[in-house]
Amino acid sequence: MDSPANRVCVVQQKGGVGKTTVAINTAAALNAAGQDTLLVDLDPQGNATEDVGMPEAYEDEPPTLFDCLTDAEQRDAVTDIIREHEEMDVLPSNIDMTAVEPELTLSRRSGEQLNLLLEYVEDDYDYIIVDCPPQLGNLTDNALFACRHVLIPALAESTSKRAFELLYDHIGALETDYEISIEEVGVAINRIDVRKKQAQEMVDWIEDAYPDTPVWRIRERADIQKSLEAGESLLAYNPESDMCDVFEAIATDVAAHFDEAEVWGDV
Repeated sequence: MDSPANRVCVVQQKGGVGKTTVAINTAAALNAAGQDTLLVDLDPQGNATEDVGMPEAYEDEPPTLFDCLTDAEQRDAVTDIIREHEEMDVLPSNIDMTAVEPELTLSRRSGEQLNLLLEYVEDDYDYIIVDCPPQLGNLTDNALFACRHVLIPALAESTSKRAFELLYDHIGALETDYEISIEEVGVAINRIDVRKKQAQEMVDWIEDAYPDTPVWRIRERADIQKSLEAGESLLAYNPESDMCDVFEAIATDVAAHFDEAEVWGDV
């Protein structure tokens, strides 16, 4: 690679918003467009690891992502635990990650461990997409510090307003603590049911709140969940789905955010 990878974390403090769906399909869309992409599963629950068809990796013996994050002497082992998937490379989560928060809290430079880890592999990729845990804590802080760019999933329901508020309060505090700037690359509104009036009202609210930022609409489709059950993205599972165009648009807009050529052309 001519330059280190562009990093984006998919983050929202509220669970059940389709965060992993957005992370997997965005990584797959970028990779399908010729951008070498690494998907990092930073969630101790390991949903992304399972949803790309690698449940056995979640039970791997050390060294795992846990060891690479908590032991500086094992950091370089990250190159050995990355796995190949037909659509992207994957840095899987592991069951040991359930104990990582207190370990990170006690470590020196606790919020910078993921950044130090990614420095070992970022020259091999154009993009690194990090799937964050569904809560604000040390792991999410590590992702925010390492990536400095956020892709925010949300549901078309009123509870999303509070979720946005909590997330931005947290980001603001982190920016102050570390003297950094964190930018949003866009908002993905997930599982939109066009039959519900509240859904359209929330879509309008989000688009009004982000007039200068891409907002993508992902409608409810059974094939999205079926694709994850099959261990692949929607683009691979059903290329004819109308929602493939949305994930391709996310890839294009993410690339444009980093001032690169549109990876999917005119979508």
